[in-house]
Amino acid sequence: MLGLMQDWPLTVDKILDHAKHWHGRAEVVTRSVEGPIVRITYAEIHERARRVSNVLLDWDIKIGERVATLAWNTANHIEAWYGIMGIGAVCHTLNPRLFPEQLVYIINHAEDRIIFVDLTFVPLLQAILPHCPTVERVVIMTDAAHMPETSLPGVECYESLLEGASTEVTWGAFDEQTACGLCYTSGTTGNPKGVLYSHRSNFIHTLLGLQATVLGATPNEVILPVVPMFHANAWGIAFGGPAAGSKLVMPGARMDGAAIYELIESEGVTFSAAVPTVWQGLLAHLREHKLKIPTVKRVLIGGSAVPESLIRAFHDEFGIEVLQGWGMTETSPIGTLSNLTPEIASLPYDEQMKWRIKQGTPPLGVELKLKNYAGQEMPHDGHTYGRLMIKGPTIAGAYFKDEGGNILDAEGFFDTGDVSTIDEQGFMQITDRAKDVIKSGGEWISSIEIENIAIGHPKVELAAVIGAAHPKWDERPVLIVKLKPGEGQDKQEHLDFLQGKIAKWWMPDDVVFADDIPLGATGKIDKKLLRERMKDYRLPTAG
Repeated sequence: MLGLMQDWPLTVDKILDHAKHWHGRAEVVTRSVEGPIVRITYAEIHERARRVSNVLLDWDIKIGERVATLAWNTANHIEAWYGIMGIGAVCHTLNPRLFPEQLVYIINHAEDRIIFVDLTFVPLLQAILPHCPTVERVVIMTDAAHMPETSLPGVECYESLLEGASTEVTWGAFDEQTACGLCYTSGTTGNPKGVLYSHRSNFIHTLLGLQATVLGATPNEVILPVVPMFHANAWGIAFGGPAAGSKLVMPGARMDGAAIYELIESEGVTFSAAVPTVWQGLLAHLREHKLKIPTVKRVLIGGSAVPESLIRAFHDEFGIEVLQGWGMTETSPIGTLSNLTPEIASLPYDEQMKWRIKQGTPPLGVELKLKNYAGQEMPHDGHTYGRLMIKGPTIAGAYFKDEGGNILDAEGFFDTGDVSTIDEQGFMQITDRAKDVIKSGGEWISSIEIENIAIGHPKVELAAVIGAAHPKWDERPVLIVKLKPGEGQDKQEHLDFLQGKIAKWWMPDDVVFADDIPLGATGKIDKKLLRERMKDYRLPTAG
């Protein structure tokens, strides 16, 4: 017997409809690419998004066809998202931090017909578009006064198009399993792979994100999503903000510490989300200028493991709660969050840190388990490592165009490629990417754990740990340090800092100082490139 409830397809256009009808006067504030601060309401965004839809329909864009964006976090980008998705086209977010060759591959693989682009990226697009034959038009997201001179073919002015477009359009009216968004992995091994979100998965992810233990957005919240819309759906904030009626503050192209502080201070930001490197930059700016950010209550930090030093700094110096999150493109991206149980929260702060540095527990809608390389399920004892497996309605079941073939195990779980532990309290902790684990004498060493301690040294700006070949132990860890400006190099000082904080056999065999530690397209340390740079390195202990 089936239930007798109404059939109400879960399509994301309903999110913006809801924002218009019930939170229409709530603001979206943008530091525009052209410079000035621009203010707009959800009701106005709704109207402009419908104009975008009509522009695309006039160009004969059909359900399932891909329309790309190459843009910063702005209100215009939000309009484009909903305008594309509302008619059943697929919004393909292009990551400008990828190499040009990767962008060409992605655009061609997706067969994008239209690209919406911010002024910043016009030169980049101009260089690669001759290699992208499926692209018919380029819409530059500015007004007529700021249109650049360009050799791009089929160029259109965003504001001019919207002025001439109707607001009358039918949104939705298609199956909730219809493809909605397309985001490619960063391609650290092989070509990037496309993760194809459905309307249903994005809608469920929005509901998942609105749980109090996740984003917990409300109409009283002022949210600054520094995490870009071109990376894993801006962690769901471009959907969750309108759904809750929260004021959004969009940072545009400037994400340095001074710019982020200015927006927080001027707009009364209460909650923000970004990768650790952004928060390190903000922290440095606050300390240098002896500033406070009293309106901020919580920050969500994800993208890579959060160092204990960063969690403590925001808590001790600014009274800000750090919520650590873990996820990936394939998980839409929310996977786990470091919410404390009442028992843990009642402990002294120093004792809580054991759990605060972990990536946390899954919200309702996400299942986790650990498996070893033989496929056996591993215990949740906080010590036993295993490959992290994940399942749920917001988790990828296949890659676009079936790249990579079957990606699920017999029980329907996806292998994240992360090596993790899960403790008795249910807290998951990433110990490494499977490809980054250091295998020494038959045991595993976590590069992430060493990095998170090493970066706490007051002279360190960035720290990375990789494995180097050793004739006896197979691999041994090497600590690579980028110092803050003006600091002197002393290897022993950094080894001494690790003493007593990690197992003796985990101690790096060497410290290497580098002028630069490369970051990948999503702000994480690019271990693949780092290993390539270090390919001729030989351990002093290797004999």
